[in-house]
This record gives sequence, C-alpha cells and structure tokens, in this order.
Amino acid sequence: MRLAFLGAVALLGVAVGGAFIGVGGGVLAQSADPTAGPAAAPLPEWAYPVNPPIAQFDATVQHTLPGSSRKYTQAQVENDFTPPDWFPEDHPAMPTVVANGRAPAVKACSKCHVTNGAGHPESSDIAGMPEAYIIRQMADFKDGRRKGARAGPMLPIAKAVSDEELREAARYYAALPRVAWTKVVETDTVPKTELHVGGMRFAVDEGGTEPIGNRIIELPEAPERAHLRDSRVGFVAHVPVGSVKRGEALVKGDGGQTLPCATCHGPDLKGIDEVPYLTGRSPMYVFRQLNDIKVGTRSGPSAEQMQPIVAKFTQDDMLAIAAYLATLPR
Repeated sequence: MRLAFLGAVALLGVAVGGAFIGVGGGVLAQSADPTAGPAAAPLPEWAYPVNPPIAQFDATVQHTLPGSSRKYTQAQVENDFTPPDWFPEDHPAMPTVVANGRAPAVKACSKCHVTNGAGHPESSDIAGMPEAYIIRQMADFKDGRRKGARAGPMLPIAKAVSDEELREAARYYAALPRVAWTKVVETDTVPKTELHVGGMRFAVDEGGTEPIGNRIIELPEAPERAHLRDSRVGFVAHVPVGSVKRGEALVKGDGGQTLPCATCHGPDLKGIDEVPYLTGRSPMYVFRQLNDIKVGTRSGPSAEQMQPIVAKFTQDDMLAIAAYLATLPR
C-alpha cells in the first residue's frame, strides 16, 4: 500500500537526504522536494530499508568470534568511532580515518564498509574500486549529486572529511582484494524478516515464511556474527525464480532493449579505469543505484551517461539485472 505522509510523517517515517521514507506497507513515497529529482514510482521498501530506532547497546558483555583474539561489547561494535577490527591480519594497516574517523562528523569508514571493504546493507562494496572513482563519488555526495533515500549518512561525512583523509581512505580500499561476500539463491518463498540496525534484515525469532514477490531479500549467512560486524561472513541474496536468466539477457543486450553492459564496464564487467565493476555486488545495492539514477537522485557526469539506459528499465528489469550481476565471480 502507499503511505500518505501529511501530518503523520513522525509516525510513519523519517526524512533522509531530501526524501521522506516510511516504514511498512512495502513502498516508500518520495517527497515533493524539487531537488529530489523527477517524479517516479514509489521506492520499494525492500531496497530502501529504514533503520529502526536505535536502542541502548549493551556495554558490559564482551563478545568473541571464532579465530579472533579480540573482544568487543555491542556498544563498542556500534560506536561510529571505534568499530571492531576482528581480524587485523586480514588487511593492511588502516589509516586513522578508516579505523576511527574523526569526531564529530567523520565516522570511521570501517563502521559501515567494514575493514574488508565489502560493506553491509547500509553501505556499498568498495574494495578494489578505483581510487579516483571513490574520490569522485565523495565529491558527488558533498555537492548534492548523490542524495538518494539511503545517502543521508554520507552527506555530513563528505562535507567534513579533509582531502588528505579522503585520499588515504580511497587508497586503502582501492588496494584491497575483493572477498566472496554474496551468494544468490532463487526462490519462491523467504523467511519472514525484520529490520535491525544498519538496515540489515534478519529472520524473525518466531520463524515462518512468506512469498518473495518482486523483491530481493538479503540475509546474513550467520546472523549473530553479522550483528558483530564480522568481516569474514557475508550475505545470502534471495531473488525471484527466473530473475537471473532474465537479468543475463538484459545485461548482454539480447533483444536490443539496451546496449550490453560490457560496452562501458568491460568484457568481464569488472570495470575499466574509473568505470566501476558490477560483478558479485549486493543486488539490493545495485538495484538501488540503478533506480536512483532513473529517478534522478543520483546525478553527475557518470550517472548522466547511464540515464538514457536506465530510463528504459522497469523496476522488475532492474531487479533481474542486479540478481544476475550478483552471481558473477568477483
């Protein structure tokens, strides 16, 4: 159902990045703010999760992970300036901005993108991205060219981070190898879920299933480890049956609906120069970026090149494309 935002917005949602976001009902209504881009279909709730109210995190119980000698309380795990580094042997030394950020506005990059760069649902996979691409995207956040419904947390960071901090972070993440992070499963049904901190979905305690419909549902492989921001365990993306094959045809340009993605992103879709890779990424994230470009909340020179292409796609097309790309080797 569609959400009416009138005077009930305080009950139904929050304003982030220029767009009103509502909870429940399956779709999110965009705001009438003219800076938020042209009118479009409601944003699908599954792709634009709204963080639930932040609770008080426990600061007494210390948690551990297999293979790690480190211990963190949940309060430390969720601290924006001291996020966990469970496996320091897995990565090079992190610059200060990645490990701890700079209070009050520059949150640690590793809080959301994790030490391995693979990210969680609130963020993107940036491991191995070209350094220049990362810097350009931060400039787009800062200048208002990226203002989609999930962009809100990045805006104050982009405005406050120094040029040197940005270069250090971009250099760190660009040098990281990409790790296996997302498995794709086609299915007709998925576990019933609820949202937790970071926009992550978890199966509800009471269990049960529901039809997947036209959605992508990403769930952690190991829920408790995901709560602790484990950098060694990724996610399972549940997608509708038949979407991978349909997405493959669209990506390859079969039928002439659009140019093959390889035209710009390279024959293996792993990027060329500043053009980003597409393979093995979170399909929910890829869908969201395609849709943001389509509705105009992601702009700038690179996005403008994509606009004539995504203009031809329906939301189901973009879902299928994202599902297929997630199956490809990273």
